[in-house]
Amino acid sequence: MPVAVYVLGLSVFALGTSEFMLSGLLPPIAEDMGVTIPQAGLLISAFAIGMVVGAPLLAVATLRLPRRTTLVCLISLFGLGQVAGALAPSYELLFASRIVSALACAGFWAVGAAVAIAMVDKDQRARAMAVMIGGLSIANVLGVPAGAFLGEHLGWRAAFWSVGAASAIALAGILVLIPKIPLPGEKPSLGRELRIYRDRQVWLSIGVTALAAGGVFCAFSYLSPLLTDVAGLDSGWVPWILGLFGVGALAGTTVGGRVADAHLFGVLVWGISGSTAFLTALALLASAQAAAVALAFLLGFSAFFTAPALNARMFNVAGAAPTLAGATTTAAFNLGNTGGPWLGGTVIDAGLGYAATAWAGAAMTVTALALALVALRLDRRTPPRATRVVTSGTPVATSAPEPSRA
Repeated sequence: MPVAVYVLGLSVFALGTSEFMLSGLLPPIAEDMGVTIPQAGLLISAFAIGMVVGAPLLAVATLRLPRRTTLVCLISLFGLGQVAGALAPSYELLFASRIVSALACAGFWAVGAAVAIAMVDKDQRARAMAVMIGGLSIANVLGVPAGAFLGEHLGWRAAFWSVGAASAIALAGILVLIPKIPLPGEKPSLGRELRIYRDRQVWLSIGVTALAAGGVFCAFSYLSPLLTDVAGLDSGWVPWILGLFGVGALAGTTVGGRVADAHLFGVLVWGISGSTAFLTALALLASAQAAAVALAFLLGFSAFFTAPALNARMFNVAGAAPTLAGATTTAAFNLGNTGGPWLGGTVIDAGLGYAATAWAGAAMTVTALALALVALRLDRRTPPRATRVVTSGTPVATSAPEPSRA
């Protein structure tokens, strides 16, 4: 695995910490800004909305720009967004800073994923994506709990300053360790890349990704108040339990990345089924402290066990458009990260309680599972077809993957 892939994973650590750390900061932000916890939860959705819009928009805008320069500009803009969030005097400006940061984050993910895929062989795609997603997992292990710890002891703004510093370190790593990536010999064509959206498998992949992610984060976004108000745990335990979710995420990414290249649909079906079972258990056992803690780990494992397969699947069905494939996957994940917290907040506002967010999440993952099974059935009926995959050099013709084995 090229060292540049690991540098991208390190950069994703900073991006992921910012994206998910608000799960442990909602109460202090709500109190400081004079808003409700569901309103503070919309800051998570704001970031996700920025990712949904920014991923395809910036992928198209930077299609013909040098990859390394694009990554440098985007991580710099992301860092400035963190500084703006730390200094925000009002909820509205904090909301705006989250959208700006998300736009930069989305562009980085889209371009970074395309670069990572271009640097490895076809049978290593899931492993390469697992390295990048591993940065996200480590963010959940270290970054998110650290953000919650800083919020508890130094105020939530300290968490934003810390992510800004991590972004600066990531920028240095990109400048020093990522080589200049040559543009393809044949200039990328927007029209050719947009043709991937004619494929129903692309839309099925979007649906599976959005619903699988949204189901887990419908509950995870409100895990902090669930642990304190329903399970009755002291707030000091929240950073550690969020860290346990991250440990599960890291373990799930590692296992899923190694298995998904050979058994892609098996990973999808079993991983999403696991998320459904764990969300149902959380809804039923939220008041039991030991169960809530164990299920935090298991949800992290199941959610990130499927992530490398979800990424690789999109690149397999949209191989002729690697930049838009990465952008589309990023947008799909964040459609889920937008809809999940919104649905969870709606459930809470309806007076159904924090545990009910797990029921709502389970409904989303059941739907994701149904779509995955439809995609598997279609995949087995579809003969291999020729595609053109753009690598770091000249586009090359290759055969589409054989129907994936479960």
